[in-house]
Amino acid sequence: MKIPKPLASKVPAVGIFFWITKILTTGMGETTSDWLVTHFVPEIGVAIGGIGLLVAFLLQFATKRYVPWVYWLAVVMVSVFGTMAADLVHVVLGIPYIVSSIFFAVALAVIFVLWYVREKTLSIHSITTTHREIFYWATVLATFALGTAVGDLTAVVFHFGYFVSGVVFAAIILIPAIGFYWFKFNEVTAFWFAYVITRPLGASFADWMGVSHARGGLAWGTGPVSLALAILIFGCVGYLTFTHLEVERARRRAS
Repeated sequence: MKIPKPLASKVPAVGIFFWITKILTTGMGETTSDWLVTHFVPEIGVAIGGIGLLVAFLLQFATKRYVPWVYWLAVVMVSVFGTMAADLVHVVLGIPYIVSSIFFAVALAVIFVLWYVREKTLSIHSITTTHREIFYWATVLATFALGTAVGDLTAVVFHFGYFVSGVVFAAIILIPAIGFYWFKFNEVTAFWFAYVITRPLGASFADWMGVSHARGGLAWGTGPVSLALAILIFGCVGYLTFTHLEVERARRRAS
């Protein structure tokens, strides 16, 4: 019996543009989610986010290799819907941010355990099978929900405000960066540590730009902030598409 060949890697190689685009998507997800649920009936806003996520996942899982615009569309929609999921737990169910943060942290840990038990690796460089891709996107969704809850916890419950929260998370994200490059932290651990922190980092600054002065923000509005971030993301993805930076980096890593 012929053994099917594994898929080509379905995720990008990690470089500076990966992290820039990732942080931009976290901010856009936060403000876009807020815009949808305030400009439509909340149920309709959530439905739009859910449909967008479903369409993005159908496109992503239909591809046989990494396609920049498809992959980043999926990340954006995970960001939007992950924000909605975290806000739903707090606003609709009345669950405190500290409880939801713990819940999503546990959920993320469970996904990691199940992923490792089945695949023996958590490396994003190994996303070459459908099972691993499912685990990958479940992890990404959990990190966005966790990051949203933690960001709101520091900004609202701990009274840091959005700007100070952003500064705090900017400092925290230096831990895996410095640890990996100077102290030889485990690559997989450093990556997922940083990945989780990008969510409250980007969302905190996006909220700071979008919310009213009464809430400690610049009052630019969630719509304009979302549009500006979307333009920046479009530019980054376009650049990655035409330069093939992530593809070439992945090939060098594999060779």
